[in-house]
Amino acid sequence: MDDLENPREPAPRLVFFDLDGTITRRDTLIGYVAGFALRHPLRLFGFLAALPALLRFLVVDRDRGRLKGELLHAVMGGARREQVEAWTTAFVRRLIARGCFREALNCIARHRTVGDHLVLMSATVDLYVPEIAANLGFHEYVCSHVAWQDDRLEGRLIGANVRDEEDRKSTRLNSSHVSESR
Repeated sequence: MDDLENPREPAPRLVFFDLDGTITRRDTLIGYVAGFALRHPLRLFGFLAALPALLRFLVVDRDRGRLKGELLHAVMGGARREQVEAWTTAFVRRLIARGCFREALNCIARHRTVGDHLVLMSATVDLYVPEIAANLGFHEYVCSHVAWQDDRLEGRLIGANVRDEEDRKSTRLNSSHVSESR
């Protein structure tokens, strides 16, 4: 029973934000992959290697997760972790500075200021979503996960592509990376 003489502070709200098209002006995956390839020009040929996956997507199965994984594998597969991390840092810095809606950043800041619990949700991958979440002050994130082979990026997705309601059933909130990144 509440003590009306000494009311409790309202509990923080749980607030979810989508990344692509809500916070950012456009899809982030293509820009991320293309930017990495431009830094490593021989990797531009990986886009040609990804064409069969694109054709399969357009004609046969419409599996966005498979297409995403094949693109990452074709263009970035085999990249060393330090290369990927260096690109991620530069990409996220530029994305937040120039690729986000100012209104969205202001809204996130207002929620953060009042103590709301912020969760970033995205169908894109954990190569850069955790760093975006940390930089914008999110407490947790939900995104698709990519495979690594030792210290080299394999690129294909691990588990479901976190996009539709069905895919989200098998995902979990990720907070350890966000809190460790701050």
